[in-house]
Amino acid sequence: MSNKKTVVVGLSGGVDSSVSALLLKQQGYHVVGMFMKNWEDDDTEEYCSSRQDLIDVMSVADVLGIDVEVVNFAAEYRDRVFAEFLREYQAGRTPNPDVLCNSEIKFKAFLDHALKLGADYIATGHYAGVREFDGRYQLLKAEDGTKDQSYFLYRLNQAQLSKTLFPLADLYKREVRKMAEAAGLHVATKKDSTGICFIGERPFKDFLSRYLPPKRGEIRRLDDGKVLGEHDGLMYHTIGQRKGLHIGGLKEKGQPGGGDHEAWFVAGKDMEKNVLYVVQGHEHPALQQDVLQADQLSWVAGEAPRTHWVYTAKPRYRSEDAPCEIERVEGGRCEIRFAQPQWALTPGQSVVVYESRVCLGGGVIC
Repeated sequence: MSNKKTVVVGLSGGVDSSVSALLLKQQGYHVVGMFMKNWEDDDTEEYCSSRQDLIDVMSVADVLGIDVEVVNFAAEYRDRVFAEFLREYQAGRTPNPDVLCNSEIKFKAFLDHALKLGADYIATGHYAGVREFDGRYQLLKAEDGTKDQSYFLYRLNQAQLSKTLFPLADLYKREVRKMAEAAGLHVATKKDSTGICFIGERPFKDFLSRYLPPKRGEIRRLDDGKVLGEHDGLMYHTIGQRKGLHIGGLKEKGQPGGGDHEAWFVAGKDMEKNVLYVVQGHEHPALQQDVLQADQLSWVAGEAPRTHWVYTAKPRYRSEDAPCEIERVEGGRCEIRFAQPQWALTPGQSVVVYESRVCLGGGVIC
């Protein structure tokens, strides 16, 4: 009987998960692939590439000599991820579906299924790392800072991390593509997937309007309440948004924080009155904040980090690591104070806290 450890790799049809399977096989694991089907509502070739992705998965599996199981988590996705996604937008917030998708599907439904099959571990093509330190598991940033995905994984707990491998932790994307090419994997040059987790890239407003119908209301200038135009629905707009306001011709001199040629940005929403508030100028004070509140807290270690200690945090995925302190943690909420004001802090987005390369966890901005 083989003493090899079994790893079930989540194969998406992309180069990252394919090379993860390749590396694990080279390291001596018994590798099994799993392809997840999670969206069925409008699975067309135009927007959802799942059919082609499955063809790519099977091709990679053939080259690597591994078996693949196809599983359908569409019901779990709709109940645990998409329903929450819609609730958040309806409440005027801007959720991050990738965070929920990872915690509820990839590292819950997928992990549970793999363990039932007798797997010792699961693995994914995420750019992140995991290590055991002082009897606890730590979630780490990837070596390739431009691809690091630890932000989307901050809700993972000790039990999940103890069963997870991230084979790409120390690799750069260019190296991953070279490895795929050397191994004869045709996905070596495949474009990275974008868009909503498992749903794909599509005209976002059109997609959302099928579930949350338009509800027109006023666009007002925050500084004086002047009506500038009309919006189709508050859920279609997010804090800091510049495009799609259709008030670009209204450039007014002498307004606080705005010049005669500066663009308009979304600065706030009044859900009760259905009013969208905008300001003129990227540096308008209403778009700058140095303190935020977060709830739905999730700490990797299972407990909150100490307060009044210098950390860094990302208030959105693409933002730079910003020095901060956790002022307090109480009642399921925390308050984070940044050394410098942060631009367009957005309710519904996640703030993720780091100590050097270690991801400590975070929460959802209130």
